Amino acid sequence: MKRKAIITSISGLNLTLKEKKLFKIHNPWGIILFKRNISSLRQLSRLTKDIKITMRDKHYPIMIDEEGGLVSRLSSFIDNSAYSQSFFGNLFEKNNTVGKKIYKNYINSICSIFNKIGININTVPVLDITTNKTHKIIGSRSYSKNKKTIRLLGQICIKSHKANKIATVIKHVPGHGRSLTDSHKTLPIINNSQKTLQNYDFECFKKMNSLFGMTAHILYSKIDPINVCTHSKKIICNIIRKKIGFKGILISDDISMKALKHDLLTNAKKSLMAGCNLVLYCSGNYNESLILLKQLIFIDDFTVKKTSEFYSFLS
Repeated sequence: MKRKAIITSISGLNLTLKEKKLFKIHNPWGIILFKRNISSLRQLSRLTKDIKITMRDKHYPIMIDEEGGLVSRLSSFIDNSAYSQSFFGNLFEKNNTVGKKIYKNYINSICSIFNKIGININTVPVLDITTNKTHKIIGSRSYSKNKKTIRLLGQICIKSHKANKIATVIKHVPGHGRSLTDSHKTLPIINNSQKTLQNYDFECFKKMNSLFGMTAHILYSKIDPINVCTHSKKIICNIIRKKIGFKGILISDDISMKALKHDLLTNAKKSLMAGCNLVLYCSGNYNESLILLKQLIFIDDFTVKKTSEFYSFLS
């Protein structure tokens, strides 16, 4: 059965009967988990197993945000709060050799947990370059103000996850670091020239061989003054696909964030029309998932092909 072009979410610690029925009928591409879905290692293992049994797919895509630092969904059984991307960026810039070794060991440890609990996609690395004015919503989630540090550690992150059979999602393409506001709450507007953005922000994402990427809910006024990146065919086609050269599956950031001004279904449809391959819905509301899954299109041929590559990667 062909899948709908959405990664959806669930409400609690277990799949409800209604959720099981909905997912069996409408077949979302994947599911993302959050803190509300996790109470212990044992419970999480049972949940991921139940999802895969429900979808009759031992490799069904189950995604998580486990960046470390401020963004740690596994905090009910792992204290990962010290290990932000900036922690590893600072360590690397003090001592390249030691920094790389410790970072690889860290990723291997986290991935061993993912493999035990049945998660196969982690939404890292954050490749946003920071400035002195970067909003705290990115802040320590970024490796550095130095694009060379970002590129090198980003590549280590992707390769190390791949070695452990965990797929990655580079974010937030083509760059969230210059935003002065939180896109969860309002639309950030970046007024820098395209030349500046290409030399710094966009450069951080080039030649990153990740299976997945996630868009930034940002308005780049000098490139497309009308459409937020996630809804901008110009930015997705000309910047993300051509200039950056991203060849993987492109996922929207969460369509329920306030940076997008329309209702959920319109946000989703505009994302897909602009060139996103999948939309991400994170709120876990059954009725909203029902509307989205009933009315969204099936994945396109490109996404079918790339999904097959994802399965081959896991095998």
